[in-house]
Amino acid sequence: MNGESLLKIARASISRGLGIDCPDPDLPPEFEAWGATFVTLTMGGELRGCIGTLEAYRPIHADARQNALSAAFSDPRFMPLSVAEWPSVKIEVSLLSQPARMHFADETDALSSLRPGIDGVIFECLGRRSTFLPQVWESLPEPAEFLSHLKRKAGLPAGFWSDEVQLFRYGVDKWKE
Repeated sequence: MNGESLLKIARASISRGLGIDCPDPDLPPEFEAWGATFVTLTMGGELRGCIGTLEAYRPIHADARQNALSAAFSDPRFMPLSVAEWPSVKIEVSLLSQPARMHFADETDALSSLRPGIDGVIFECLGRRSTFLPQVWESLPEPAEFLSHLKRKAGLPAGFWSDEVQLFRYGVDKWKE
């Protein structure tokens, strides 16, 4: 997979969203395959937007374009990106593997099954869903802390647990400017 081209696609998409003329790069044929991506924007090393897709339902190039626009202009945690900010923004594109359901007996078993620094994790329970990319392990290296933040991201208390909890793991290939 040509990660440099994915970064160029994301940058061109956001540039056009800001009204800046920027042609799309040539698309390698593998970008027609369906894929799930996340686009993360940072400024000065701080998060500035992150939006993605957990399951593939469109071509990789279309997914990266749309997620780049959403990260720049629709992440509810941030104001839409401005032209003045744009030169300072760095882009990271992650291409996700197919999520695999994890099997565990209880929360302790689930925690021992997590692979810090490797697993992206999807948390599902009571109609709520959240995810952290594997990169989040850099700031939340302990499995219990990682999972408690994932629960809170899903709108549940950090200490919540239920037999209905489902966890899925996935990996990523990532490219960063």
